Amino acid sequence: MELKGVQPSNGSPNGNGNGATNAALTEKTDAEKPKAERTNWGNGLEFLMSCISVSVGLGNVWRFPFTAYENGGGAFLIPYIIVLFLIGKPMYYLEMIMGQFTSQGTVKIWSVVPGFVGVGYGQAFGTICIISYYSSLLALTLYYLVVSFQSELPWSYCRDEWTNCVNSRPQEYVDNLLTGVSLANESARNLSGIGLVANNETEKLQSSSELYFLNVVIKEKLDISDGVGDPDWKLTLALFVAWVVIFLVIMRGVKSSGKAAYFLALFPYVVLFVLLIRAVTLEGARDGILFFLEPQWGELLNPTVWKEAVVQCFFSLAVGSGPIIMFASYNRFDHGIYRDAMIVTTLDTLTSLLGGITIFAILGNLAHNLQIENIRDVVRSGTGLAFISYPDAISKFQAVPQLFSVLFFFMLFVLGIGSIVALQSTIVTIICDQFKGWKYWKVALTTSVCGFLMGLVYVTPGGQWILTLVDFYGGTYVVFILAIFELAGIVWVYGLQNFCDDIEFMCNRRVSLYWRVCWSFFTPVMMIIIFIYSMATIEPIKYSELYFPEAANVAGWLLFAIGAAQFPLWGLWYASRHPQGTYWKSLKASLKPSDRWGPANPETRREWVIFKNQKAAQRATQKDTSKLGFFWRKIANFCGSNK
Repeated sequence: MELKGVQPSNGSPNGNGNGATNAALTEKTDAEKPKAERTNWGNGLEFLMSCISVSVGLGNVWRFPFTAYENGGGAFLIPYIIVLFLIGKPMYYLEMIMGQFTSQGTVKIWSVVPGFVGVGYGQAFGTICIISYYSSLLALTLYYLVVSFQSELPWSYCRDEWTNCVNSRPQEYVDNLLTGVSLANESARNLSGIGLVANNETEKLQSSSELYFLNVVIKEKLDISDGVGDPDWKLTLALFVAWVVIFLVIMRGVKSSGKAAYFLALFPYVVLFVLLIRAVTLEGARDGILFFLEPQWGELLNPTVWKEAVVQCFFSLAVGSGPIIMFASYNRFDHGIYRDAMIVTTLDTLTSLLGGITIFAILGNLAHNLQIENIRDVVRSGTGLAFISYPDAISKFQAVPQLFSVLFFFMLFVLGIGSIVALQSTIVTIICDQFKGWKYWKVALTTSVCGFLMGLVYVTPGGQWILTLVDFYGGTYVVFILAIFELAGIVWVYGLQNFCDDIEFMCNRRVSLYWRVCWSFFTPVMMIIIFIYSMATIEPIKYSELYFPEAANVAGWLLFAIGAAQFPLWGLWYASRHPQGTYWKSLKASLKPSDRWGPANPETRREWVIFKNQKAAQRATQKDTSKLGFFWRKIANFCGSNK
């Protein structure tokens, strides 16, 4: 049996749940074939670990610290926690529900409001933008992993040509053979560098870890008006290896990835805690930690900080880009996702705090070593912060720093793989859902090759410029605006009551007031206000305090336009392909659930329709009763006034 014709309550476009749900059961024709059931996780713990591996990733130990660094440390922490409870948790729980309820990916779930299918395609575009530069971060991680096997960590000591350099590793442990100078001369050079700062304010001391990253690893280019340069062969090779690993993980789909999720989710915490213990014992660490944790109440009125908090929350939790929906779609229908959503979102925040305390303790030590009073002036923010501060801390390990460096960058690679595998699997799933005859591994191979080719631009001397541009326009604003439409489509168009009824049927628990208020008001309103303000006050972006060429800004806005335009264009396409008389009627019809909306299992689907009809009948009875009661009260009041 196949269920068709499911519509919102009372058939209204907004599906407010005040009427009855209409459904009809029709027999299958002989030509119809039963759908193969969707693969499920081996057990519920695999799903939880997979969600942890995608949500707890580079966003916590790479992006969160430098975002906090750019927004004043403690000034960023309070808005971030508020945003987590009013936007992050509600969005995360909502996406888990949508995936599990429908057993469909990020595009197919829009059978709930077919006119919003462009949200799914737009989010796929934003996900591709994130994947393109995320893989380059894995390349950097692999590069550092390989050079960590050297007898002396190459970023721990200054080169002769770096006259404004301070060794990252304590002087007494610098290898004389590698530096080519005696310890006495090394000390004199460092002291002369400090004297140079005092005599010439234009000079600034830099750690060897920072200079190594800028001059040796990425060969930074400070002007891209004449191009970004050619890809570095070492980073290109690292990028290729990263994509080979990604392909090997995703080629068999999520069925086997759950087994690897245990390691991907748990191993990073072992290394993070060891690094935290070392970081907090460094001289000057206290100042850095206080900078991170000390609240700056005045910044609560700064909308830019709130915008960055929302962006970081989305990036860290991976909401608005599809992986959570995709993972949840492989759950059993009755899986307890409420618990998982609370565990993952809480653990994600704690991991961000752990990473923040660790890196700001290191920044405090760097400020002490470089004799800089303001933590903000220690290093330039951006991608390099994680590849400068963390290596600097590793250099200060007195016992086998090479071993810990290998473990740390392997951990960083594991974190990145856990996240990008989910993002890449989302794209592969979308394609395979649309073209069911295509082999999964072939799609995975093709998309991996495309990902490698796109990633080449990020391993050029100007690659960090492009990363900043794509992250800002493609990975930030595209995901942001489509997340607003995602929430509006489900809660305001399909209807909050309809959605809550679906949750109650699936989870066997009523939806609390917290979720209802957040979904219907706080979450969408806050996101809309922050987005409008950030667009109205947007300024040309900068990399390392340098402005982008005008052509780059135009390319960035074009990137944003392509992603955002997916929503209206696909909506118009759907209306034109499903005519209902006039075009206006077709548009209205596209805002009602299609006959594909609902649980995938036929038996569960029948039970769901009965449940929805019962709920609608109960509300209709309550409405009639309240009207009758109001009528009798009017009569009683009228009779009483005539006595």
